[in-house]
Amino acid sequence: MKTALVLFAEGSEELEAVTIVNILRRAGVTVTLAGITAGALRGSRGVSIAPDTTLDAVLHDSFDMIVLPGGQPGTNNLQADARVLKLVRQMTDQGKFVAAICAAPAVLAAAGLLDGKQATCYPTCLDGFPQVHLQTTAIVEDGRLITSRGPGTAMDFALLLAERLAGKAKRNEVEAGLVR
Repeated sequence: MKTALVLFAEGSEELEAVTIVNILRRAGVTVTLAGITAGALRGSRGVSIAPDTTLDAVLHDSFDMIVLPGGQPGTNNLQADARVLKLVRQMTDQGKFVAAICAAPAVLAAAGLLDGKQATCYPTCLDGFPQVHLQTTAIVEDGRLITSRGPGTAMDFALLLAERLAGKAKRNEVEAGLVR
């Protein structure tokens, strides 16, 4: 069974995080929602989220994919955490999927993962990273790096992540069940 780690920080975008977790679990992926700090965390829109565990508790576990939701100040909190930067670099080095949506591609850029790569993000979030080949499409894949624009693209992004981990047939099954 495929596994995914979704990180959540104080101020992360809850719509993105919950959509990603929900869609991946529907696809049969074992998803761990980990807070970068312990306890319930308040998202960017004031919704409290109780992660399954903490980042410290799963830091040395193996996952097939890591996903970073955006939102502010959640993205800044993820980017300021040395554990997060190290983890996304390690997963990239191991050939695992590394995905980020909304403002969170800035975390990947800060980790040096988007140098010379194509990516997308919420408008202006990668403006300080001229080495990134910025696209304006909803979702961009460059190898195993997957980025998306924002809350409005969260479902399509999550379905693509499900497809990458569980296959096209499972993605189609999940999407049909959503009555889109």
